[in-house]
Amino acid sequence: MERSEVAAVLAYIGRLDPRSIRTGTGEARDQLAQWHELLHDVPFTTAHGWDVREAIRVHVLDSPYPILPVDIARRWRAYRRDRLDRHTDPTPIADPDDPAAWRAELLRARNAVATGVAAYSTHLQIDRGGPSRHVEKRLREIGSSIPPAVSAELARYRPTRAAREAAVAKGAPDALGVGCEWCHAPVGAPCRRRRATPDGAARGSAIRAAPHPSRIDLAAARRGRRRLA
Repeated sequence: MERSEVAAVLAYIGRLDPRSIRTGTGEARDQLAQWHELLHDVPFTTAHGWDVREAIRVHVLDSPYPILPVDIARRWRAYRRDRLDRHTDPTPIADPDDPAAWRAELLRARNAVATGVAAYSTHLQIDRGGPSRHVEKRLREIGSSIPPAVSAELARYRPTRAAREAAVAKGAPDALGVGCEWCHAPVGAPCRRRRATPDGAARGSAIRAAPHPSRIDLAAARRGRRRLA
């Protein structure tokens, strides 16, 4: 706080607790100098929860003793500790191969949180919110986040998806992109075999390796309509 702010603090305290008022010019000047010496690094208010007037009100209500500048300074330190305890460092944007820049960014972020300039982050972050430029460039080159060799190895473990990808690659309509009107499989789910009992009820739910022909026709018709539109 500046000296003018400290003077405003002393005037505010005087209204709440007249015991702290100094009537003599010399006493008032010495009191102002003492309070400014101890509170020059304490802000009057911050954007995130600190207000020196609230600290004063709490002390006046909770303590029978006149407030001292150290009482405010201690509350400010407790405020800083509390914010840092709640804060989880987000991943810096700086290059991790540059330790000095990495550390400087962490310190700037922590200081901003501790002093109430910035909001604290309460969640651990795996990354900084998106793929790096190198990853995006690589994805544009290969067209998929899974390398072709790995995708080929996985094909035998997920035949439905492999058949779908192969069909789309050949230019066929994406049958799983629509629901099946025959077996009522939802979008994205494989078709299932429907067998009817003598009384007309449906039974059986084995997954089909290929979509029902009516589903393929429906996907083709919808793709044709989109092209015409």
